[in-house]
Amino acid sequence: MPSYEQQLRKHLKYNVAVSMADAALFGIGWGFGSFGTIIPLFFAQMTNSAILIGLIPAIHAVGWQIPQLFTAGWVARMRKYKPAVLLMTIHERIPYLGLALAAWMLPIFGAKIILPLAFLLLIWQGLGAGLTANPWQSMIAKIIPPDSRGIFFGLQAAVANILISFTAVGAGYLLDLLDSPLDFVLCFLITSAALGISYIFLALTREPIDTEKVIPAANANFWSEALAILRKDHGFRWFLVFRVVYQFATMGFAFYIIYGLRAFHMDALTAGYLTAALTVSQTIANVGMGWLADRLGHRSMLIAGGVAVALSSFAAWAAPSIDWLYLVFILSGLANVSYWTIGMAMTIQYGTETERPVYIGLANTLIAPATIIAPLLGGWIADSAGYQTTFMLSAIGGVLTTLVLIFLVKAPEQVSDRLSHALD
Repeated sequence: MPSYEQQLRKHLKYNVAVSMADAALFGIGWGFGSFGTIIPLFFAQMTNSAILIGLIPAIHAVGWQIPQLFTAGWVARMRKYKPAVLLMTIHERIPYLGLALAAWMLPIFGAKIILPLAFLLLIWQGLGAGLTANPWQSMIAKIIPPDSRGIFFGLQAAVANILISFTAVGAGYLLDLLDSPLDFVLCFLITSAALGISYIFLALTREPIDTEKVIPAANANFWSEALAILRKDHGFRWFLVFRVVYQFATMGFAFYIIYGLRAFHMDALTAGYLTAALTVSQTIANVGMGWLADRLGHRSMLIAGGVAVALSSFAAWAAPSIDWLYLVFILSGLANVSYWTIGMAMTIQYGTETERPVYIGLANTLIAPATIIAPLLGGWIADSAGYQTTFMLSAIGGVLTTLVLIFLVKAPEQVSDRLSHALD
């Protein structure tokens, strides 16, 4: 009978292939249901509040973050992660059907009823993603070798973004061609169909049962263990500081599409092309930064992302015409890849196999308060002092993020090397 390690190697190419197919279908879905453009445009039909618009990507991010620490103890005791992934991810896919229904019913019931209903659907979707996140990341860390995780996450995200690029333009044409509510109804239905097919490919993942893993007992000391990690791992604490500061540095990102709509009278087709510019930049960055991260270190790519945050926000502040928004979106794409793709690859480098779910949970759940406060703050500033003030403060935050990364954050492998030398 093949060993556990032999089974992982045997199925590696197959698992990479089905993961890429999963990402491709997920990308098609997200092109038609983007949290950066399509959903904000839908909500802009129901509200003019910058605070509420700013909550849209924040709800998704917080939903992703909050459950991860609370599920860490459960995930740490799994010998096989896929069943939990398949069960939880249903909840991040079904809400799009609800959004299609909400869009259809908007002319009948009006914004007073549909707006809160739509927000509830976003919360459900975000929490579904968060409940999936820890077992999914643990499964990927298990089936992909450590020296290939950066390029794997980069390639997977690149595949998704290539499809988002094309479908975002298609969504723009749909919104421009069709009258409401049919335009948004069709976008959300296409998203639902694509995510359903994506689920099939995800289910095809081959994950052997890890019979060698030491399973920690379920106990009441889980939170003590999490606190112990925070006390002992100085490098990880600074990594958390970076992730908190980043949320405030990017508080202006949520308002780019609405700024284009209000300041430059942008149409839906242009919004589609801007989304394509964002995703094309993310496609290239995911491959390039993932490859460089495996060779130069993940921290160096996080620093590049911090610089991109500052430049994107400054360009939005200075933009004299809508054409400048292409540069703004391209730079924000680089920043997003740095934080999400490279940040995810760096997060799973912390701790042992048994500790990893706790590290993943801490790296995400502890950031949730900042993730929700930052866009509320940005929206309040935009409503009271204008979008450009929000963009300038974001640019300053990008500079601060870069300084934290340069002077305070150390890569996990650097910390491990120092500890090894100290023990020798």
